[in-house]
Amino acid sequence: MRIAVIGRTGQLAQSLVERANAAGTSVEIVTRARPDFDLAAIGSIQAAIDAVVPDLVVNAAAYTAVDKAESDPDTALLLNGAAAGAIASACAARAIPVVQVSTDYVFDGSKPTPYVETDLTSPINVYGASKTLGEQLVAKANPRHLVLRTSWVISPFGHNFVRTMLRLAAGRDRIAVVDDQYGAPTYAPHLADAILRLALTMASAPATDPRWGIYNVVNRGETTWCGLARSVFEAAAARGAHCPVVDPIATAAYPTPARRPANSRLDTSKLERTFGIALPAWQDGVTACVERLLASTPAR
Repeated sequence: MRIAVIGRTGQLAQSLVERANAAGTSVEIVTRARPDFDLAAIGSIQAAIDAVVPDLVVNAAAYTAVDKAESDPDTALLLNGAAAGAIASACAARAIPVVQVSTDYVFDGSKPTPYVETDLTSPINVYGASKTLGEQLVAKANPRHLVLRTSWVISPFGHNFVRTMLRLAAGRDRIAVVDDQYGAPTYAPHLADAILRLALTMASAPATDPRWGIYNVVNRGETTWCGLARSVFEAAAARGAHCPVVDPIATAAYPTPARRPANSRLDTSKLERTFGIALPAWQDGVTACVERLLASTPAR
């Protein structure tokens, strides 16, 4: 089975390659990114997909600069919206299913309980609006689609919250972190494992299969950014690293150009009920992530 992954250097793309190789399955991952695959060049997308001849496409590429998107909405809407729709359309033209990776930011965070897949989207920032548009265009263009909403992605690759905390810890004794936004940190390798299982299950499913659609895919449990930071430092301290004290602050004390949802919790019961897939606890992902990042850091 050949899976084309749009994106090459992102957290999820690298995790998919790593996990596919580690699993020892017959899955071949082919990554595509600029210059051979340019999301901004929508007219070239069909030819780029045709060149790979995949059995399934995972769109793991995105404009993820949440704050920058507020001042650059056209680019965010193009890459996360129109390009996602064009990928799904190109796949549909060749009878190829598509997996679109989406986000908790499609919601405004005002719901007091975890979001389910049927809740109405109501993004409060440009990034969320662009990902919402992408979901809509993908669903319209290709009936054989899985839209996977995830949150707070961390990994040993690229830029993410865990890497930032470990970098800041090296020179500080105290760090202030927001403690009134709730969600589930999601370890990209765990997310990749789920996507590979879904791909193997659904690659040959017909368009009439009722399992196509939207799913929440996050690690089990919940915390705040402050709780995540403390978990990172606990895992690092257990391995001899210097760790600062984490002071909880309110969102209002840390203003950003883009508003963030206070509630990013996603209910994963549909995924578990339909496919029997449940990701590990978020703490397991944090521990694994910290171990790998510290192991790759040269001793001082």
